Amino acid sequence: MELKAWPDDIVVEKNGTKRDAHDMARMGKLQELRGLVVLNHPDYVPQRWHGSLIAISLVLFSLLNNTVLAQKLPLIEGVILILHIGGFIAILVPLWVLAPLSSAHNVFTSFNDGGDWHSTGLAVLVGILSPQLALIGPDAAVHMSEEVRNASKTIPRIMLATMCINGAMGFIMLITLCFCVGNLEDVLDTATGYPFIQVFHNVTPRGATTMASILVILSQFCAVTNMATASRQLFSFARDQGVPFHDFFQKVRPGLDIPLNAVLATSMFSILLICISFGSTIAFNQLTALGTVALLSSYMVSIGSMALLRIRGRPLLKCHFSLGRYGLAINILALLFLALSFVMVCFPPARDPTLQGMNWSIVIFSGVMVLSGVYYRGIARHKYAGPVKLVKTID
Repeated sequence: MELKAWPDDIVVEKNGTKRDAHDMARMGKLQELRGLVVLNHPDYVPQRWHGSLIAISLVLFSLLNNTVLAQKLPLIEGVILILHIGGFIAILVPLWVLAPLSSAHNVFTSFNDGGDWHSTGLAVLVGILSPQLALIGPDAAVHMSEEVRNASKTIPRIMLATMCINGAMGFIMLITLCFCVGNLEDVLDTATGYPFIQVFHNVTPRGATTMASILVILSQFCAVTNMATASRQLFSFARDQGVPFHDFFQKVRPGLDIPLNAVLATSMFSILLICISFGSTIAFNQLTALGTVALLSSYMVSIGSMALLRIRGRPLLKCHFSLGRYGLAINILALLFLALSFVMVCFPPARDPTLQGMNWSIVIFSGVMVLSGVYYRGIARHKYAGPVKLVKTID
């Protein structure tokens, strides 16, 4: 269950542009730790390799929790959930009590088109990725469904609970930050690299480190659960013979009860990606830009398949959860929103971008799709048996 309703997920955008929000997110949320160091030691000069090493340490920490401490992972997540709720209150109350508040008129009626789009609406749409980051990911529970009891009933409930709780808490935190942000230009130009840390410092200099540390800890464990879900995706896809070297990735060693090879491969691939940032952060950011586009496309394929079955009048598989007669309408609305989001996240952060500032995610996505299509056409289609076929065989 992934809950995100925090200031570090609500990226303040400068003048209607994305302001490197993608870059900060891609290098891992532990980069917030470097921001804390800058806050407490102003003479510290951040180096690019510092961030890379911090990101690698995050991967190794996640690997430890997904292997040696794998049996304790449910207990750890329960403790982190308590910290999530308690920390939300611990951050919200000081902001409400101590922060100087902006006027409601300024919060709800001030818009900027600093990206030179000549349209406030377009500037807002270009920044659609930022609010999506706060709500995306409820499907993470699906990837753990084979390890959940009565998954067909439990997983939909978890996903709905995640969306409702996360949406409510995120909205409260968003409105709070909008009222408490103060001088936007000063906050965006903070030496810490993270506007929310500067907001905390402006509100309560003594408590800023503690408040931001809560987010750092939670971000660490978000990475732990991300590795758990990513490795299960690789394992299940390999079990269905849908990826190269599937015999290796699908192996589960007796007594471990975890797909160790898939976990190790996920960790190694993550570290190799991070190593690219030692040479070029631009290349790293462009490669990892694939994640958001690929995630949105996976949603479109899943929802589109359900909508197509409904349109054709074909019976759906028996399940404990159903959208009922509203299913088709909800599917179509979701597809329209995803299509809009897919297009907008491929936009550059501003008009007339430089070669380095261009958003190349759609190019990389297209390249991966071509390579995947070639692999499927040449090899995988002769081996791959989707999960639906396996379910029907069991039935």
